[in-house]
Amino acid sequence: MEFTEPQQRLIDLWEAHTAAEFELKDADAAVATMTDDVTLTHVPSGTGATGKEALRTFYAEVFIPQCPDDMELELITRTVVHNRVVDEFVLHFTHDRRMEWMTPGIAPTGRKLVVPHVGIVGFRDDKIISEHIYWDQGTVLMQMGVLDEGLPVMGSEQANRLRDPNATPNKLIGRFGGASG
Repeated sequence: MEFTEPQQRLIDLWEAHTAAEFELKDADAAVATMTDDVTLTHVPSGTGATGKEALRTFYAEVFIPQCPDDMELELITRTVVHNRVVDEFVLHFTHDRRMEWMTPGIAPTGRKLVVPHVGIVGFRDDKIISEHIYWDQGTVLMQMGVLDEGLPVMGSEQANRLRDPNATPNKLIGRFGGASG
């Protein structure tokens, strides 16, 4: 997809930010891409921070050290407007350490997880002003073995139809005695 030059600047900034978090593991480099009044909200777990210094501390002491070494981001779709990037992506990782930012209080399970996400990133004056990150906490907890598989929650297969529109839909319908499809 072709992006305009201003849109590409937003993408480049966002990709520099995620590289600082996941590749460089550098909190200072991550917050250098952000405004002083930035806000990060991981919506399902309520974690994050407001303000550049609070966020630098969150990245340095919680988020970055708790990201598994094999964490990988798979971009599915990207939408860019004049002041916002919306990424739909799948996060792949092994739950080999406590991840208080994602699953507070859950001990490492050693399980491989595949978790669809949506990130809505706002920009002001060529800096990131907000990140709202969404994922399905049910699929995370099911893949960790914390939730009973008898519940109407999907595991890693939740990401299949994002990657392949021909993957089987409606797997939960009928599983509990309702209509099949």
